[in-house]
Amino acid sequence: MPTNKKLLIDQTLVEFLAETAGDSPVPGGGSIAAQSGASAAALTEMVANLTIGKKNYENVSKEMMEIAAKASLLRTQLLADVDKDAESYAKVMMAYKLPKDTETDQENRTREVQLALKLAATVPLEVARKSREVIDLAIQVVKQGNKNAMTDGAVAGMLARTAALSALYNVKINLSSIKDVEFVLAATKELSALKTRVILAEKEIFAILENQGL
Repeated sequence: MPTNKKLLIDQTLVEFLAETAGDSPVPGGGSIAAQSGASAAALTEMVANLTIGKKNYENVSKEMMEIAAKASLLRTQLLADVDKDAESYAKVMMAYKLPKDTETDQENRTREVQLALKLAATVPLEVARKSREVIDLAIQVVKQGNKNAMTDGAVAGMLARTAALSALYNVKINLSSIKDVEFVLAATKELSALKTRVILAEKEIFAILENQGL
């Protein structure tokens, strides 16, 4: 991504969505996954802050402060991943455009493509990991946080689940072109565990809401 180009996260929401809607492949699903994860973290942080120091919630204030701090950090990291994902995709495209006229060129191109693909898989994998952390925090605020903001915590959980699953599919599409078998196997194993976890976590949130008559 050109260094003089405005960062995606520095754009207004209108600008960001307009660029997403355009005919360029970036920002795409990976950046949107990261943005969704950041939004989930922000909502989780909000519910925690709406709980801290409030009457009838004194016994969970310390825990909510810890949750707010963790969610804040995740929000910052996931926002950075919006641009990291776009940048990683740009590196893949650049690698594919490298010359392949000679045998040396071809070897260099193959090496650079594989390195870029690994990066393009690693960034969304990190997004999925962070989004899983967010949904775990969302469960806590839905369980113990301010009841008036319970549905906000649920929205956070749903967004985090979507962010994680969206990121996982972005990993998978890159794994299909990566030749490092050990890398692919390790990533595939982790993808399966993350997918199972976030789906179960969302169901846990729904169960809490149902118990509250929602």
